[in-house]
Amino acid sequence: MTMPGGEKTGRRQQMKYVTLGKTGLKVSKMGLGGIPIQKSDAQEVKKLVRALMEKGVNYIDSARGYTISEQLIGEALEGIRDKFVLATKSMARTKEAMAKDIETSLHNFRTDYIDLYQLHNPGMGDMDTITGEGGALEALLEAKAAGKIGHIGLTAHSLQVFEHALTLDWVETIMFPYNIVESQGEELMKVCSERGVGFIAMKPLAGGAIEDATLALRYICDNPDVTIVIPGMYSLEEVQQNVEAVENEQPLDKTDAEKIASVREQLGENFCRRCNYCQPCSAGISISNVFLFAGYLQRYGLAEWGYSRYQTLNVKADECIECGECEGRCPYHLPIREMLKKCAKDFRDFEASRK
Repeated sequence: MTMPGGEKTGRRQQMKYVTLGKTGLKVSKMGLGGIPIQKSDAQEVKKLVRALMEKGVNYIDSARGYTISEQLIGEALEGIRDKFVLATKSMARTKEAMAKDIETSLHNFRTDYIDLYQLHNPGMGDMDTITGEGGALEALLEAKAAGKIGHIGLTAHSLQVFEHALTLDWVETIMFPYNIVESQGEELMKVCSERGVGFIAMKPLAGGAIEDATLALRYICDNPDVTIVIPGMYSLEEVQQNVEAVENEQPLDKTDAEKIASVREQLGENFCRRCNYCQPCSAGISISNVFLFAGYLQRYGLAEWGYSRYQTLNVKADECIECGECEGRCPYHLPIREMLKKCAKDFRDFEASRK
């Protein structure tokens, strides 16, 4: 694969390239996570992708579940598809559904091959269906044999699924949360390195909860068991900032360590990563946005802005009917109902303090 912005431009690349485990794919140390571009448009995504190419970033990740993300990326890749390693994922569990999703992804991306196709966040209860007769794995293997996909990976939020995936010889990459406040996968990440399984670090900013993106990315890239990190980006400023962070290979110092400790103390463990698996809410609450705006209210010294954003929500936190369906879907088993109650109280208290 020709590296983007390589010898033809005469510009020396600073971006580090690594081998994505046993796939053999040569990828930039940082890639693009395709969630945020859902709120962008075709022209902006085209600019974003061109900027990534100029900076030496050659890996893009999306998903069937990211609404128009695949379509926007596909349009942006017209004429430069060969400059990128393209990855996506599907929550299909059966052969029929997976085969359909693969074809949809190919159509959306305007390409005849996808480098890495991943099973998207299966639970342990899904694995028998996926690997059994008529399961999604059959479709993936057939698509691989046909040259429609190059490699097969798996994404997870559960340590149990992560550990199980490492026993499956067809799993070439594993995507799992890893950031300043989520280090629960570190021992299994070492096993990835030992077995040649590419490790893709998702949620590097803990779903937006970590404000200092530069520190967050430097922390992640400091771990040799991370193959590639994929922050979500939708602005040229984010591209510039994140590339500079990843290219900075200076060891973390005492000041950095103190900042990391402060982030951990602020966030603890019970915080929303904004994966939105809890949705849809029976009462219509935008749960992750409530928690996002509450974060600005509670932690970042932007209380007025957080409050003003909260007021734009059609359904507020105190309208929760406590059905608990969201908690059953949350991969982090967060006490969402109690958290919503606290958010509602904090916003009420802040409103009262403004009068």
